[in-house]
Amino acid sequence: MSKPTLFVITVSTRQGRQGEPVARWAAERAEAHGGFEVERVDLRQEALPLFDEPRHPHLGRYEHEHTRRWSAKIARADAFVFVTPEYNHGMAPSLLNALTYLSAEWAYKPAAFVSYGGISGGTRSVHEARAVTSFLRMMPIPEGVPIPFFAKSIADGVFDGSAHEKAATAMLDELGRWTLALRTLRT
Repeated sequence: MSKPTLFVITVSTRQGRQGEPVARWAAERAEAHGGFEVERVDLRQEALPLFDEPRHPHLGRYEHEHTRRWSAKIARADAFVFVTPEYNHGMAPSLLNALTYLSAEWAYKPAAFVSYGGISGGTRSVHEARAVTSFLRMMPIPEGVPIPFFAKSIADGVFDGSAHEKAATAMLDELGRWTLALRTLRT
């Protein structure tokens, strides 16, 4: 059996974003874990406009090329790690938009969250994202990596995640278990 494909998704799309070093660190941790074939996905590069499909995503009848590309990409993944900031005590709009575009492509796949922000470490964003991913029939796993005051751990564009290694390993171990368990529901 081949390794499952894990997408590590950089959520922030704004100019001057500071989470890119955190996303690089999360992808490196996933690669070092060894349980997945890891691919990095950047929502800024995907450039999804504000949801613009005329029909509900559960129909799978996409009109726009950007949606068909997004659908094909997400369909290839077996699991996800969303590296997400918290904006205004809530979920990043770019993540909600990316999730809203699709339905069946997300179903029966586990999701984990590496969140970053101020004192809460982005946990309020994750709380909202868990509700949305659950509705899409994803399995948001309990383990995650919240990173409070993340900017203090970035020097010269590199995130020092040494304080979060144990949490990242526990998250990836659990994500691997759920990925294998949900595989039968996807076939």
